[in-house]
Amino acid sequence: MARIELYDTTLRDGAQREGISFSVLDKLHIAQKLDEFGFDYIEGGWPGANPKDNEFFQRAAGLGFKKARLVAFGSTRKAGVAVESDANIKALVESGAPVITLVGKSSAPQVEKVLATSLDENIGMVADSIRYLKSLGRTVFLDAEHFFDGFKADREYSLKVLKEAAEAGADCLVLCDTNGGSLPDEVAEAVKTVVAAIEVPVGIHAHNDAELAVANSLAAVKAGATQVQGTINGYGERCGNANLCSIVPALKLKMGIDVIGDLELTRLADLSHFISEVANLSPDPFLPYVGHSAFTHKAGLHVSGLSRWVFAYQHIDPASVGNKPRTLVSELAGRTNIIQRAQEIGVNLSPKSHESQELLERVKKLESMGFQYENAEASFDLLVHRANPGYVPPFHLVDFMVIVEKRRRPPIVACEEEEMMSEAVVKVRVGGEIMHTAAEGSGPVNALDAAMRKALLPSYPALDTVKLTDFKVRILEESTGTESLVRVLIESTDGTDEWHTVGASANLIEASWLALVDSLEYFLIKK
Repeated sequence: MARIELYDTTLRDGAQREGISFSVLDKLHIAQKLDEFGFDYIEGGWPGANPKDNEFFQRAAGLGFKKARLVAFGSTRKAGVAVESDANIKALVESGAPVITLVGKSSAPQVEKVLATSLDENIGMVADSIRYLKSLGRTVFLDAEHFFDGFKADREYSLKVLKEAAEAGADCLVLCDTNGGSLPDEVAEAVKTVVAAIEVPVGIHAHNDAELAVANSLAAVKAGATQVQGTINGYGERCGNANLCSIVPALKLKMGIDVIGDLELTRLADLSHFISEVANLSPDPFLPYVGHSAFTHKAGLHVSGLSRWVFAYQHIDPASVGNKPRTLVSELAGRTNIIQRAQEIGVNLSPKSHESQELLERVKKLESMGFQYENAEASFDLLVHRANPGYVPPFHLVDFMVIVEKRRRPPIVACEEEEMMSEAVVKVRVGGEIMHTAAEGSGPVNALDAAMRKALLPSYPALDTVKLTDFKVRILEESTGTESLVRVLIESTDGTDEWHTVGASANLIEASWLALVDSLEYFLIKK
């Protein structure tokens, strides 16, 4: 099989996802990461479309890619305009990019209804633009827009566009499922037809509107495509683009195509998370291969099977893509889940021990009371440690009290303002000393957090790095109104690691307190 080229368009097509706006510096950092990973082509944007993309190409020239080639994206010349005078073509040339991808219509209905020009003029626009850019020494790819829909509507015209592009010197004909509605068998048939008819490399550019972008890309490769375009995490307009984080390992591990080195592949999960962070989007935990939950096991039967054979319920070794397996503990868990999770945190439990069975029963009882440990791994780890008779907690709660008061401030401009005030008083034992402190906060949980820190910081100054980054409350039994059980989940970080803790009670303050104390205790025993 011919070598498969990997083409990333995160910086252009991926940036069209709702909610994403990369700065020039963001784009430069992402481009460097993509090059380090080993992509063949990195599409930087559309020169002339906005000042940001113009600046990116100016600055990207100095990045010194190790492997990748920088690509500028733009459209063919406009109808009725000489190619040398076309503003878009000029901007592509001035970008300095060694590779240019031109988007051109390859669907007769799109030409007539959207482009509003003749079929012959459209072919002239494609061929003239390619021929001109090739004369300047550039590598030129054609993104044949709406190809698969056009192939179904008027096969002869779609193939004619490609043939004229090939004769003009196009280096690759990229077939685009622009509306994302094609099926894998349709893609395979069309790709085979093009490969048989035209002696120019063929690529695939799939969108995910029918959730088939990855499947369509792999089908295209099996049918003869030698270039695959996509984005990291599948980012893109509407439902997104083909996800390279799924395509790359599928090509290498499933289809035996050595598109990337083994070492580079182990950086895939890190690359996925890096792009998420730069895009200011929460990483999707359920993404295949790279998601936090991609190799997470909850059912006791599954965990038991994995303890005997690593591939019992995993299709690949998670480490090959830089991920790792996780074991969840819940009311569905078996004893093996408990043992496996305990081993992950360095606690060895015997499968036949009373401790493991008692811990399992404890988990099931607590979950019946509203606790849930699937997304609160830190609280479960504490349960394991606390089950050890020799465990000594870093502090003991004696008692706490929270006061919430509405205060009236002095009138301003003939009106009175009111404010809420929360104050917490805590007593904790650290070693042999009772620490009795009080603090105010913007709310009861904030006040408790401040009071606890005031009590513990003299003994544990490292706690100053811990921040509470998220606080979620869920009502578990709405039918009982204000007496309902509530579950509180707290996310914390020390700037390096993140962890989650849980508390549950019919009293919101108590539920919050339980989650807060777990967060601080977990940090201290981890250190």
